[in-house]
Amino acid sequence: MWNETKHGLYKQFNFENFKQAWAFMEKVAELAEEFQHHPRWENEWNVVQIWLITHEGGKKITEKDRELAEAIDALEAGETPAAAAAVEPHAHPDEVKIFGDGGSRGNPGPSASGFVVLDMEDNVLVDKGIYLGVTTNNQAEYTSLKLALEECKKMNVKEVHVYMDSLLVINQMKGIFKVKNRDLWPLHDAIKQLVKGFKKVDFSHVPRELNKAADAAVNRALDDHLSGKK
Repeated sequence: MWNETKHGLYKQFNFENFKQAWAFMEKVAELAEEFQHHPRWENEWNVVQIWLITHEGGKKITEKDRELAEAIDALEAGETPAAAAAVEPHAHPDEVKIFGDGGSRGNPGPSASGFVVLDMEDNVLVDKGIYLGVTTNNQAEYTSLKLALEECKKMNVKEVHVYMDSLLVINQMKGIFKVKNRDLWPLHDAIKQLVKGFKKVDFSHVPRELNKAADAAVNRALDDHLSGKK
């Protein structure tokens, strides 16, 4: 049984020997990669302790943790990999939506990028905020798009619908605006190369109020860094 603790969902697994414990950990590692959600764990001989918590959610226990816990229990019960994988509710889809944003407190100043990847039924697949160091708003916004597309490549996504409240980024990616800022050239070129790896990528501008999840990821990353959290 998993217990809720201040460090996350917790469970201890006991095996007959170290070899069995290690084999279990290898299977959990593969499962964590499938979920793109990785546990904190400790192993001492035949004992494996696991903690599950969502850092992107403000270090809280979320549905993502409960889903992975259920899948780990399926592994422990000796179900086949196919049965364990069936527990995963949101297998990587072929088509997704991206909401991206970036922010700089100072422009230039401490900056972060944030992005959210959703399936076409609006289930959240990825929610990330990444601290970048000192940069500008435009660089942070472009970086959010680059990081989001890189995440989609890892998920083997084929079609991507991009939504951002930066009219500059959207219109430059559409070719409507020229990229005059030389500092943006490398990011713009890198994103154009990433786009070639998908069957389809389209870009749409949305008002800020429809991009709150990505904005929240930006501020979460900035707040965590500036408060001394890693």
